[in-house]
Amino acid sequence: MADLAQPRSDAPASSGPSRREARKAFGNSSFHWCLALLGAAAALALVPLWAPMLLASWMAVAFRPLHTKLARKIGGRSGAASVVTVLLVAAALLPLLVIGLSLVGTTVSLGQQLQKSDGLEDALHKLLESGSGAPSRGGFDAQRIGELIQSHGSDAWHAASLIFGAASAAAVGVFVFIYGFHTCLVDGGRAYKWLIDHSPLERWQTERLAAAYEETGRGLLIGVGLTALLQGAVAMVGYLIIGVPQAFIFGLLTALAALIPSIGTALVWVPLSIGLFVAGETGPGAAVLGLGVAVSVADNFARPLLSKHANLDLPAYLLFVAMLGGIVVFGAWGLLAGPLFVRLAIEALRIGRERKELGRPTDLLPS
Repeated sequence: MADLAQPRSDAPASSGPSRREARKAFGNSSFHWCLALLGAAAALALVPLWAPMLLASWMAVAFRPLHTKLARKIGGRSGAASVVTVLLVAAALLPLLVIGLSLVGTTVSLGQQLQKSDGLEDALHKLLESGSGAPSRGGFDAQRIGELIQSHGSDAWHAASLIFGAASAAAVGVFVFIYGFHTCLVDGGRAYKWLIDHSPLERWQTERLAAAYEETGRGLLIGVGLTALLQGAVAMVGYLIIGVPQAFIFGLLTALAALIPSIGTALVWVPLSIGLFVAGETGPGAAVLGLGVAVSVADNFARPLLSKHANLDLPAYLLFVAMLGGIVVFGAWGLLAGPLFVRLAIEALRIGRERKELGRPTDLLPS
């Protein structure tokens, strides 16, 4: 009985984790949860302005060669970045802002005219009549203005609030884009090095994904966007020469249609030429038809030439579907986000295949 009361020295040790190991495991788990929460909070803070930040980084990649040349001549990255930023604002943002404001007013006026049309023929005539629209009849006196304010005051205030909110968001987005563009030019190299050093992926994997990110930006801005802008500009000049009303709007629509593979600009100039023929404008209709064919043929020369400097490794059909899907999910900025995510997903699949079939590709490792 005394032997049973004594603890046995040869009893097996406990197989469970020690208190120290348990504390360590709990600490690791807590750190992972903390890291996930901080990452989610950071993403929520950046998501509202992801579009101008994305566009700023891509534009910085496109202007990097010019910035490097200027930095060598001026002798400073910050000064060269300031010069390039001023050039970008003066050459691109200000003209786009002026054109955008004028197009908004013209589009609203055109939409009001089309809403008041009676049938297809009347709509075609109103669409093709000259710019400013019909003059107002009878004018507005003070009494009528007061009646309009009383009957539609709340709707007008709501519309004004929406316009002010949109304008404020646009102003913030433009500021973030300009500031981000300058920052990426100055500190883009250091940010890239920081990403390589702190990425949880292997170095060569991060470099491959970063290269796909830059390729998508160049391809969309230069290979796709610049080609569409050139087609829209050529078409707009042609519309002005021919005397087509609302030439700026039709030029903008031509540039947007140029983003669509295969059909492209024909979505604009074919209905426009048909409308001119139906309205009895045979000469301008034939001229628009010839202009449209020339613009479509020019695409076969401009796109391959620009693709040499910025080729996007996506089939035309997949690029088009990615753009449409991006618009559905992310709104207008989905034109950029959709192709980006598809391109990164394809590159990730390629990396996974290489790891599985060939192992780590030593030829892709940095020297």
